[in-house]
Amino acid sequence: MSFPGAGPSVLAQGAQDFKGQDAKMSIIIGAMAVADLVKSTLGPKGMDKILQSQNGEVTVTNDGATILKRLTLDNPAAKILVDISKTQDDEVGDGTTTVCILAGALLAEADPLLSQRIHPQTIVAGWRLALKAAREALEAASWDISGDEEAFKKMLFKIAKTTLSSKIVHNEHDQFAQMCVDAILRIKDCGCHLENIQILKKCGGSMRDSFLAEGFILDKKIGVGQPKRMENAKVLVANTPMDTDKIKIYGAKVKVDSIAKVAEIEQAEVAKMMAKCEKIAATGCNVFINRQLIYNKPEQYFADKGVMAIEHADFEGVERLGAVLGAEIASTFDAPDMIKLGKCDLIEEVQIGEDRLIQFKGCAGGEACTIVLRGASMHLLDEAERSIHDALCVLKTVVKDTRAIYGGGCSEVFMAEAVDQLAKTTPGKKSLAIEAFAKALRSLPKTIAENGGGGNTGGAG
Repeated sequence: MSFPGAGPSVLAQGAQDFKGQDAKMSIIIGAMAVADLVKSTLGPKGMDKILQSQNGEVTVTNDGATILKRLTLDNPAAKILVDISKTQDDEVGDGTTTVCILAGALLAEADPLLSQRIHPQTIVAGWRLALKAAREALEAASWDISGDEEAFKKMLFKIAKTTLSSKIVHNEHDQFAQMCVDAILRIKDCGCHLENIQILKKCGGSMRDSFLAEGFILDKKIGVGQPKRMENAKVLVANTPMDTDKIKIYGAKVKVDSIAKVAEIEQAEVAKMMAKCEKIAATGCNVFINRQLIYNKPEQYFADKGVMAIEHADFEGVERLGAVLGAEIASTFDAPDMIKLGKCDLIEEVQIGEDRLIQFKGCAGGEACTIVLRGASMHLLDEAERSIHDALCVLKTVVKDTRAIYGGGCSEVFMAEAVDQLAKTTPGKKSLAIEAFAKALRSLPKTIAENGGGGNTGGAG
């Protein structure tokens, strides 16, 4: 609708323009709504959320990043909070719920300041001063834990227990914390690459049946008629088609004048395939792992040569296997000298539950290991995997930066006290913004207490 005297509009038809108070309320309400959504999952007594996607897939989790990734949001401020949570998950691996609650609390505290007509730049300047004071207080409260090796291991165990205390594995957190610490210490000397830690999920049994296995476990089977155990293995990891080459040009036709010519074409295809197998054998490998299928004729060839062949390994498994074995993934074999083979001391079949899998021990590319998770359902195992991943990411960070602080909301209160002291010595309107920052910090221990039943939630008693 146009009005007399109105200026020209540059917005598309149907677009809405929010300014002033409306825009401010939209941003603050959207961020607070997301923070309130995940607030009940914070802390050791936090509750799980049951999420159902549009296609009916059900997820049970209390991981902030997982919850927010599955939400469909229209509010731009809410989407920014989701991105903050994803960044926290990528960089640290844990604390995804905390950053959302803190961001929502900061905006909630900014609302009354804006209502008092304090300029946003003044609020931001005060928050930057408060952030500097809070960071200095946090660093002053931290201490180095890398002095003694045994004490360092005990502290890693306590940190892992703290991380897992709010997860679905909290009933067995001693066992899982020890597994995570042992896994991280195994890869400590090779750069702490989490790709060297495989997490394998197998339904059945209880969670206390989970264990840490040496080496890498691949959820595949060895080919028929081939050796089931290989010592001093030289492994060729490949991503190449092992079927007879087909004419892949759309609409191409091959015309022959007799059945004998068809047989000749088939024999030529088989000969070409066997030539590829001979090139693979010429690399000197005694184990061949392919991402794609290995058909009957090549499989029989490898069995006759005494080569262990493993087919259809998934792409992520092949990438990780190549890394832990020190191999490069090959697709052509015309130059065998240029192909880098992986090495490990032993490859054998192992049984986990009802399934038989392949275990690689003594891998060349670092002290690889596999955490095998057992549980009653895939929902349980998926959440346990997310919990283990969070703990591994936290321990990786501690190994790189060996400083620790007190948890349970203690550090937030300590920082809030330091920020309050700064507010008392800061003149002007910035002191109001600094006080608001301290209140936002105190919202975290308050939320932990409320989730544990310590706050006043309006119920009887």
